Amino acid sequence: MTKQPDTQAVYHYLTGLQARICERLEALDGGASFETDTWTRPEGGGGASRVIRDGAVFEKGGVNFSHVTGATMPPSATAHRPHLAGAPWQAMGVSLVIHPRNPYVPTSHANVRFFIATPADGEPVYWFGGGYDLTPYYGFDDDCVHWHQVARAACEPFGDQVYPEYKRWCDDYFFLRHRNEPRGIGGLFFDDHNSGDFARDFALMQSVGNSYIEAYEPIVRRRRDQSYGEREREFQLYRRGRYVEFNLVYDRGTLFGLQSGGRTESILMSLPPLVRWDYNRVPEPGTEEARLTDYYLTARDWLDLEGA
Repeated sequence: MTKQPDTQAVYHYLTGLQARICERLEALDGGASFETDTWTRPEGGGGASRVIRDGAVFEKGGVNFSHVTGATMPPSATAHRPHLAGAPWQAMGVSLVIHPRNPYVPTSHANVRFFIATPADGEPVYWFGGGYDLTPYYGFDDDCVHWHQVARAACEPFGDQVYPEYKRWCDDYFFLRHRNEPRGIGGLFFDDHNSGDFARDFALMQSVGNSYIEAYEPIVRRRRDQSYGEREREFQLYRRGRYVEFNLVYDRGTLFGLQSGGRTESILMSLPPLVRWDYNRVPEPGTEEARLTDYYLTARDWLDLEGA
């Protein structure tokens, strides 16, 4: 059992993960490349925001690495840890959101992160968090099953109970309470993870981080050339509004970043480039647009469909 957290190992893993994901996404797009914006934070730390725009497949995407430090923990991080109030801290992670152009390709989000704080009168306290989720505009069962199969495989080395727990956590977390509606078809979410075995906890975070692109790439390849028209594009922009609502109202990473004086451009890079809100819009019954909320956004167990 590792007694002291190896922050340098986490740092090197995360910077490598950012590079690998960007390389795979560029190859998928086949046209646009990521631009890199390196930044520093006056309060301590910095990062690199990598953004792809106006590509053949990806209308906008951001893969952000940050490593920030502070003299005292922000309120969002001490709500459940009052003993850490006033402790110096550092946080590092990779966070990404990909908004494809084609409405048949779902938006995807992933995040893996590491926090550590050192109280004046105690040992360092660390925790890991992360996960990924998928937000389709037009659903396909095989995409949903594949996404969850990869998620389950990433969790299996750490116990049979991990995937069901993190899947349920994801369903509960990515939920728009004011709409009474899931954001998407779920995936994995975990936070505040510290088993006392740093090496094992770090391995779990790596397994989740590494599996994201394996879950997403086949779905993009299947759907990126599917034809669509103005109706599908308009519906996509309308549904993107739900994404914006969640990120600005509920997302912990957004709240932590803003409360801790983070870099606004990097924090809000997750927002789509185009979006619309329609008053009291209700899809026509029996349409694929209605099927999204009636069938896909229901927090179901997609692995029940394996082999179907």
